[in-house]
Amino acid sequence: MTDQEEPERILWEGYPSWGQFSWLYFLSLWTASRGIIFVYADVPGWEIWGVGAGLLLGVAAILRYWAKYFISTQQVIIRNGYSGKTIRSARHDMIHGLEVMQGPLSKMLGIGTVVIQCQESIGTLRFRGIKDPEIVETKLRALLPASSPVFASAL
Repeated sequence: MTDQEEPERILWEGYPSWGQFSWLYFLSLWTASRGIIFVYADVPGWEIWGVGAGLLLGVAAILRYWAKYFISTQQVIIRNGYSGKTIRSARHDMIHGLEVMQGPLSKMLGIGTVVIQCQESIGTLRFRGIKDPEIVETKLRALLPASSPVFASAL
C-alpha cells in the first residue's frame, strides 16, 4: 500500500486554549467586582454587573469552540467547532513556511499561534492560542515532504 492509497488519519487536533481568552476573564472579574462594590455600597443596579460578568464568561466559552484545528497525514485543517464545516485547509505539499508567534503573556501562559504559510492561492493559516505551539510546529514539520522549503530550512 503506497502513501497515496493510505486513508487520511487525524494525528493532532485541538481548540484554542482557555488561556487565549484571559483578557475576557479579566474583564469579567472587573465587571463582577464592580457589582460587588455596588452591593456593599447599596447602589441600585448591581444585578446588571453580575449578568454582564456571566455574559463575558459565556462569550469566552463560545469563542473557544468556534475553531477547531487538525493536522492529518495529508493536510492541515481549520474547521468550525460547531458545524464541523471546513473553514480553510492546505495539503502538506502546499506549505512553504512555519512559524510560532508568542508574546510575553502568551509565553508565560504556554500558548501561542502557529502560522502556516502556504502558496498564494491558499494564503496563511493560523492555529491561534494553542497550548504548546512548539510541539505542534514540530509535529507538522515532521510530516512535510522532503522537497518542502520548510524541510530544507530546518536542516
